[in-house]
Amino acid sequence: MTFSLRAATLADVPTLAAFQCAMALETEDHVLPEAIVTAGIEGLITVPARGRVWVAVDEADRCVGTASVTFEWSDWRAGTFWWLQSVYVTPAWRQRGVFRSLYETVRKEALADPTGIGLRLYVERDNLRAQRTYEALGMKETDYRLFEELFPRA
Repeated sequence: MTFSLRAATLADVPTLAAFQCAMALETEDHVLPEAIVTAGIEGLITVPARGRVWVAVDEADRCVGTASVTFEWSDWRAGTFWWLQSVYVTPAWRQRGVFRSLYETVRKEALADPTGIGLRLYVERDNLRAQRTYEALGMKETDYRLFEELFPRA
């Protein structure tokens, strides 16, 4: 079985929302409201300045994996970090190079961006499998810790 990559479309949104809900449950035991996730994915696909979404599809054009990026301007470096997020590969397609292909595509496009200065992502601290995957791709853990304040609308 083979797969290919393409940009996500609005037709993919229901599947991608289901992927993100599955990922949150699997990695963080967290239930996401599907309507909010759906709106979030639609907002990313329809407003390119926010980021991009790629999907891996099988021969029948069924989504088997996805990765998104959002952009962060760094005043320290006068460039754009590409934040890799919403990574998900269906269980049947794991360990088949799907994420590696998504990552390499994102990396290639970030390198081609004249303002692109690097890739970043955050990972659940107990998700050791994902951390090993990212390290195998050449990513390094940073010295930063993530802090947040969520507003009621989040």
